Amino acid sequence: MNSSLPSAKRTRDARLDLFRGLAMLIIFIAHVPSNSWNDWIPARFGFSSGAELFVFCSGFASALAFGGVFVKRGWWLGTARILYRLWQIYWAQIGLVLALVALAAALDRGLGRSDLGAQFGPLLSDPARALLGLATLSWQPDYLDILPMYLVILALVPAVMALRGLHPALPFALSVTLYALAWTEGLNLTGNPWTGAGWFLNPFAWQAIFFLGFFVAMGWLPLPGLRRARLVWSSALCVILSVPLSFWGILDRWPEAQALRDLLLSGETEKTILHPLRILHFLALAYLVLSLIEPWRTRLDRGIGHVFIVIGRQSLACFLASLVFARLAAVLADMAGRDAFVVALVNLAGLVAIFATAKVVGWFKSAPWGKPPRPPENVAATTQATDTLSRVRLTAA
Repeated sequence: MNSSLPSAKRTRDARLDLFRGLAMLIIFIAHVPSNSWNDWIPARFGFSSGAELFVFCSGFASALAFGGVFVKRGWWLGTARILYRLWQIYWAQIGLVLALVALAAALDRGLGRSDLGAQFGPLLSDPARALLGLATLSWQPDYLDILPMYLVILALVPAVMALRGLHPALPFALSVTLYALAWTEGLNLTGNPWTGAGWFLNPFAWQAIFFLGFFVAMGWLPLPGLRRARLVWSSALCVILSVPLSFWGILDRWPEAQALRDLLLSGETEKTILHPLRILHFLALAYLVLSLIEPWRTRLDRGIGHVFIVIGRQSLACFLASLVFARLAAVLADMAGRDAFVVALVNLAGLVAIFATAKVVGWFKSAPWGKPPRPPENVAATTQATDTLSRVRLTAA
């Protein structure tokens, strides 16, 4: 299969893990209910959000993880590799839902709360349909729609690779066609079997930004060089102009700004169908940030950058843990009172817990039980002394 993906093994780009880790922390803050820190995440200052960053990085990472299998081992083995990953993600989604259901039930029973009914009401009122919906992904409770979206998009990768073998332009044509159908025909999947509402994150729209990352990593989509003055200033202008139409401090005081935003971004559906202005803003912001950090590219794994990179390397585990931590953080904030100090404390505790999760998962993945044990220092010193004495005796002899 024709592809420009290099056959040599790539060195891991620290920027990918850095931004994936940053996306994980943003998603955690955004998923804590009634979190005042949510007013200050990047999405409040521009059209795009951490979701675009997460999906773009997922596309880029998927090309690095699976693209080489298609190129080197053929379409069938590449597809088998994708199916195996789909199986893993599906059960991660089911396990996450069950964990959150169990957490809500435990909080209700132990603290006298009503979280189970508030978060999973249909599971109590119509359990048969709710369970079927959870198993088939046709019911997605609030904040549990990212992994299903990723599942559908990842399932498109074999089709994209097959089309690439027919003509280099066909993968782009497929992505554009699906995006257009989501906009013009409402192409979507059912996300609520009781109302018939579609998925909040329409996978046929969001695949556009996933495959932007995928095509870039595969080398199919050339990129302009960084730090080009004209592109830097154009990107900065795009980012700056979006602030008055995104920042709540302006929108709350100027109804005209809110009306203009609704006019430009199609109101409540702009995130579901991934409005083009969100894509444009993300690309402008990405180019600007990448250009700004380019002089420090070799020093990203230092300080806070190291924290982001460690989290980014274990993005799935950290994502799953972050949603559980987000629910716990909300409960702790409710119990302690939601003043500024308490909110800061629970947010920081959640971020530390996510970092700890990444470290623990990284330790398990390193399979330390398969490495030869290190001898105790006293044993090593004794062995070294014995070897030295033996060499002296041999020399004397």
